[in-house]
Amino acid sequence: MLSRIVPLTLLALTLSANALAAPNIAQRADVTLPLANQLLNATLAACHAKGLTAVAAVVDRGGNLVALQRDDNVGPHNTAAAQRKAFTALSTKTATGTLAERARSNPDAANLTTVNELLLLGGGLPLRADGQVIGAIGVAGAGGSSNDESCAQQAINQLLPTQN
Repeated sequence: MLSRIVPLTLLALTLSANALAAPNIAQRADVTLPLANQLLNATLAACHAKGLTAVAAVVDRGGNLVALQRDDNVGPHNTAAAQRKAFTALSTKTATGTLAERARSNPDAANLTTVNELLLLGGGLPLRADGQVIGAIGVAGAGGSSNDESCAQQAINQLLPTQN
């Protein structure tokens, strides 16, 4: 029995190594569930330290929701807002507060407000590792965009301090 398992294991390892080395297969860093949960815990802790409650969402590099945490008594619309802020920050690779400012001050960027999938309110930040956007975090319900963004930024500074 063992004599059959060893060759099959070696074959599986060889196939895995060949697949990873294949030139037409993309290999990209991405947000993991443990990292998403760490970011959410740190974000809500940052809000709580200021006496604030919020909801926070993390999406992966494909825009898929990885994790979401919501404090008690946060309005239900904030859940969708947090996820949309994260998606917006990911898809534009830009902080949503920056996008909102651009839309207000630059006529060429004003059309961003017409894209239904984007939410141009501060509180969404891209997550970077080794110069790549690997996902994003969105926060809502902390009493304004600057509070939302501040809580998220504190978590990023704590867990991904060398973002490029």
